[in-house]
Amino acid sequence: MATYVMLTKLSPEAVKDPHSIEELGREVVEKLKSKCPQVKWLASYSLLGPYDYLDILEAPDERSASQAALIVRSFGHATTETWSAIPWDRFLGLVREIA
Repeated sequence: MATYVMLTKLSPEAVKDPHSIEELGREVVEKLKSKCPQVKWLASYSLLGPYDYLDILEAPDERSASQAALIVRSFGHATTETWSAIPWDRFLGLVREIA
């Protein structure tokens, strides 16, 4: 499985009531479980900066990772940026192959 990093920024409408953030999070998780069962969430972090959250996930391919990002955005309260990430040990393997 490939590793992906998703950065999420909530819209101002989503943060008017802190309780709505918790409910929104539950709704997103349930939809992800039903629509993208092959995607595995490894970690989630709240951030201080231009993005509100950072999620690290594993997905079998770009299509599955894109579906997960689409689901997060489909709730209308967020924008996302999704990047592929190569674990350090695999990256070092690539370095050794070209050295």
